[in-house]
Amino acid sequence: MATIQEYVNGLPNICGEEKTITRAALDNSGSLLAGSGIDFKNIRACAAIALHMQQPLIPAGGDRLETTELISNLKYMMDHQDIGDNHNAPVFEWCYKRIGEFIPQLVGEGKNPRVMLDYSGCLLHGLRQMGADDVINKLRAITSDPAYWRCVEWLGCPWSHAVAPSTPVQDFRLHVQAWQQYFAALFGLDALKRVRGFSPAEMALPNQPDVAYEFVRTLKECGYQWVLVQEHSVERVENGWGIEQKHLPHRLVVTNSEGKTLSIIAIIKTQGSDTKLVAQMQPYYEALSLSRWELAGQQVPPLVSQIGDGENGGVMMNEFPPKYNEVAANASGSDVPLVNPSEYLEYLFSLGLTEEDFPAIQPVKQKMLWDRFTPGDGAEKMAKVIEEIRKENHEFHMDGGSWTNNISWVQGYDNVLGPMDKLSALFNEKVIRAGIPTTEERYRKALFYLLVSQTSCYRYWGQGLWTDYAREICRRGISILENDF
Repeated sequence: MATIQEYVNGLPNICGEEKTITRAALDNSGSLLAGSGIDFKNIRACAAIALHMQQPLIPAGGDRLETTELISNLKYMMDHQDIGDNHNAPVFEWCYKRIGEFIPQLVGEGKNPRVMLDYSGCLLHGLRQMGADDVINKLRAITSDPAYWRCVEWLGCPWSHAVAPSTPVQDFRLHVQAWQQYFAALFGLDALKRVRGFSPAEMALPNQPDVAYEFVRTLKECGYQWVLVQEHSVERVENGWGIEQKHLPHRLVVTNSEGKTLSIIAIIKTQGSDTKLVAQMQPYYEALSLSRWELAGQQVPPLVSQIGDGENGGVMMNEFPPKYNEVAANASGSDVPLVNPSEYLEYLFSLGLTEEDFPAIQPVKQKMLWDRFTPGDGAEKMAKVIEEIRKENHEFHMDGGSWTNNISWVQGYDNVLGPMDKLSALFNEKVIRAGIPTTEERYRKALFYLLVSQTSCYRYWGQGLWTDYAREICRRGISILENDF
């Protein structure tokens, strides 16, 4: 099978192989269940954890913001360990590598560990750029070696950690495709075929119907079978209430203003975004208290799922290694094992269950809209109804659902969103509509800055240095589009 270059003229290879990537991503023919070593028929419950890893790229590789090199924030931390919490940089780097040490050790001891990995593309590029080849090599071993890859499920994500509700839908698709191509370049097309789940940045799920529809459409057309969603970002279709059986797969249903409907399997991430829950292996201990539940006439093991930052906080840095290894050892061969969602879903399908058997949910707050708007009446009327409800109910919004309700990715960031919108509009005008081939160097260069500009980190810490970073990245991208096209 053909290999894909990691870099082209100094830039990460994030475009130009779309047909090859889509063909591989849509190929879910390989079985994850066969040889898994998990006796799904006789277990009573199971647990899954995901480690989310992200470091943004920042213009901080020199003295002047306007001319400095774009480097990983981790590289900056490593080079300036005397500033703030930057002394954690070596530990962070180990956190990105250590799962590549834990899995071979556990397998060598006869155990059957499991873990999901969610690494942004800009983090992987930043690691490679700063020469952290040992990290990439450790990850490649557990991703590609037949002795280990069944233990590790990679989750797709936006290349540069873009938040779906506030990213133009056409740009979000570019993030999804860029991550797939760069992942395949690093770890191979066979590894990409096994990537079946998707992890949205910040667990942010669009709830504006047209945006939500395009979000799911992108995932399905890019080969994803399921998406990880935060329990508070969705509601039951029939009544708008919260989810009752959180530890069963659901069917995320999205309908747009024109009346078109799509669905995708949703694995529910419970609780908030508390890294301690993963570091202390909370999903496993909750699963210990559960037994089989009924689903469409079948008795199936509930799956307790959780995701957390894999490097942030003292608990994750220090307590996770011994706790993960202890739980992975105890769970192996027991009636409450650690599993990965794709093999779990494959087991449910082997029972004759289908996606249609899973309870239907939709993005949060849509029930209020559907009570007053008929899908098919069009975007203009829907916008009018949304505005009417917003005026009547201050809690109603179409900004999406996330792991947090106290951070907005839009409010207070006009000075960043303006340049971002200009860059996005220029890219659409001068690149997409102009039909520039994705194999061209100028396409790749412009795409790189477009994707990097939409990293959520620039709209997390409030006004200051991080918004300066965002505006500088946008300036560079706009300059490329205005001068090279």
